[in-house]
Amino acid sequence: MGKINLPNKLTILRGILVPFFVFFMVYSVFDNGNEFWARIVSAAIFIIAAVTDFLDGRIARSRKLVTRFGKFMDPLADKFMVFAALIAINFSGYIFPIDSEMSAKVLKNLFFWMSIVIVFRELMVTSLRLVVASGEQQIAIPANIWGKIKTVSQMLCIIVVILEPLLLPSEGFVSLVLMIVTTAFTLFSAYTYIREYWKYIDPTV
Repeated sequence: MGKINLPNKLTILRGILVPFFVFFMVYSVFDNGNEFWARIVSAAIFIIAAVTDFLDGRIARSRKLVTRFGKFMDPLADKFMVFAALIAINFSGYIFPIDSEMSAKVLKNLFFWMSIVIVFRELMVTSLRLVVASGEQQIAIPANIWGKIKTVSQMLCIIVVILEPLLLPSEGFVSLVLMIVTTAFTLFSAYTYIREYWKYIDPTV
């Protein structure tokens, strides 16, 4: 086994951080179920993981350290991180404060449906990539600008949902807006991939 380069180490670290994030989001490990520290620690872990996502690609390209392992694991680690965060937030009992001006029920329901859209979008685009790559022309589908914006919006939305009750007096309004924007970017980015690469799919094969 060869030596693991820095970008791949960052990708592996991102995968390792996922269960720790979920643990602090779901379980009351602080005295009296202290929501303040649960939010701070969860957000800190998620932000560190998001930073590794930004760094590993930049380092790999700038130092010419791009590997097949990195090409495969980097987007996979991203999906694990986002999916785990969505599941943990949906499962968490404290993430949407009941006493907020913005109805907790509205926020919970919108976040749930945003999560469904994100999961189905990722599965659909991943399936598209596999089908196109396995076709006669074996075309690799790179991430386009809308896919990158989609990823940033998802991560930003998750961070805001976790931290808004602590940092902003907006009572859930910013979270609500970001959920709507994130859902829109998620759907539109899927549309751009389908529009561009559907022509390479032959349903008769």
